[in-house]
Amino acid sequence: MDSNVNQLLKLRREKLQRIVEAGINPYPVKSHRTRQIGELFHDKERWIASEEQFSVCGRLVAMRRQGKLGFGNLEDISGKIQIYVAQNLIGEENYEVFKLCDTGDFIQVDGAVFNTQAGEYSIKAEHITMLSKNLRPLPAVKEKIVDGKAVRYDEFADIELRYRKRYLDLLLNPGHRQVFIQRSAIIKGIRKFLDSREFIEVETPILQPLYGGANARPFITHHNTLDTDLYLRIALELYLKRLIVGGFERVFEIGKNFRNEGMDRFHNPEFSMLELYQAFSDLSGMMELTESCFKYLAKEVIGQDVFHFQGHEVNLTGEWKKASMIELVKEYSGFDASDFDEERIAAECNKRKIEIPKGAGAGKMISLLFEACAEEHLIQPTFVTDFPKEISPLAKEKPGNPNLTDRFELLIAGCEFANAFSELNDPLDQRMRFEAQARLKELGDEEANVVDEDFLEALEYGMPPMGGLGIGIDRLIMLLTENNSIKEVILFPQMKPE
Repeated sequence: MDSNVNQLLKLRREKLQRIVEAGINPYPVKSHRTRQIGELFHDKERWIASEEQFSVCGRLVAMRRQGKLGFGNLEDISGKIQIYVAQNLIGEENYEVFKLCDTGDFIQVDGAVFNTQAGEYSIKAEHITMLSKNLRPLPAVKEKIVDGKAVRYDEFADIELRYRKRYLDLLLNPGHRQVFIQRSAIIKGIRKFLDSREFIEVETPILQPLYGGANARPFITHHNTLDTDLYLRIALELYLKRLIVGGFERVFEIGKNFRNEGMDRFHNPEFSMLELYQAFSDLSGMMELTESCFKYLAKEVIGQDVFHFQGHEVNLTGEWKKASMIELVKEYSGFDASDFDEERIAAECNKRKIEIPKGAGAGKMISLLFEACAEEHLIQPTFVTDFPKEISPLAKEKPGNPNLTDRFELLIAGCEFANAFSELNDPLDQRMRFEAQARLKELGDEEANVVDEDFLEALEYGMPPMGGLGIGIDRLIMLLTENNSIKEVILFPQMKPE
């Protein structure tokens, strides 16, 4: 550790000792706040004229003293205000407490507002109370006023350090704090939207004896009492469908999923998902619901409908494009895969140097061609439909084409945001699909589904036709807050060991 930092740490601990020796508790049980700082900026003249006494609490983010007079900047979640501290007003003993304060301390200030001789709107302190003594100096962040606006520089800007020490990032970069305030508002907005459509919110297990509902590698843990391995869920799907079998008609869950996969600007091993299921609906119902939900959140929560995302201008208004995967492959590569000829499609993949997994059939290879040739071109919201059955083990077969399913993914700026099916409710067909997935797993596909006998038994009791939808919450928030990395919208993202 830097010797200067060591000296600062030592000085702060010495101040702490002096506070204790003065008989003052530097970490009292109670504080007393009658106003938030932000309230004092509504109708300043009325506050000044009233001479009302109040108590505010916050972090001291700047301070300076000249003899028996001191100033500081006090900040809480609602705003920041200058405090004016004069020994002749608070008394010699209490002024000694102020002298032992440092930036970073939490304090309570009792007093009234006024304008200083310099015209600065301030609190004239009548008493200072120490609430929490800071023992580690905050990183320096400077601010100056340019054209009437506060401009910050020398910010706590090291990206990796910001993610590892998010508490400092939030403290020193208020704009980043705002992202997470918006995140909360967006999730509240999702709940309000679904409540208006008579969905009920439920909770399903995170620890599961089998994993399923998506193609992904799971995290494995062990329950000592039961002496059995369990999996952190990779999707919410199969338990939510059991609830539809049980008589619910519209259910949703917002919760964490866990996938043992790589990390990049769109992927974190622990992420938030919305999944919902609506009995007696289908893919078209899910398409309408998805588009309506995104537009509602943009307009009602964020207040805009055009977003800058991944270097593009994304417009959520108007009717969203719909196109089949095979049409899009042909449009952007010139290759027609509609005949599902494995030899031809494999040759096209090889020509484009696309690696073909062991056991992959025509459907899987078509999806690889789509990802390689078409995905990056889909900038405005696009519902990509007609997914191959091979890669859609939980979706109903498309009427009239046994190679395809009634499924869509929503792509925006080349990124997947939602996945929806007309849900498969034929237990015999579902068993065959699961068994086909199990064969792929035996061939080495670590992301293939497993055979879930309990789920198959539930299906045999009867599940109504329905639509199902999954939306990646983190990616949705990336779009609506105009952030290009998932780490910017997750408070504590997974990081490589230092």
